[in-house]
Amino acid sequence: MNNVLIAFLETIQIVITIYMWIIIISALISWVRPDPYNPIVRTLRSLTEPVYGFIRKVIPTTFGMIDIAPMIVLLILIFLNNLIARYAF
Repeated sequence: MNNVLIAFLETIQIVITIYMWIIIISALISWVRPDPYNPIVRTLRSLTEPVYGFIRKVIPTTFGMIDIAPMIVLLILIFLNNLIARYAF
């Protein structure tokens, strides 16, 4: 396989992994009452809310007080990461 394609796919895997950590951190922060004016909280929300909003339009994700949108996004990202890993190697 072409080395450029492998490098591109590895870069995509790194980006997916970083975004997965962003989602995990955002979900953990949502369990406490974060300051909405904190720059870190605002950055995390601006990175995750567009994806959550799209998922919430397609699938109802609220069950009582629990929002499972982060889990759905994480499952999709894990699937994509595994798909790329199988294709590249």
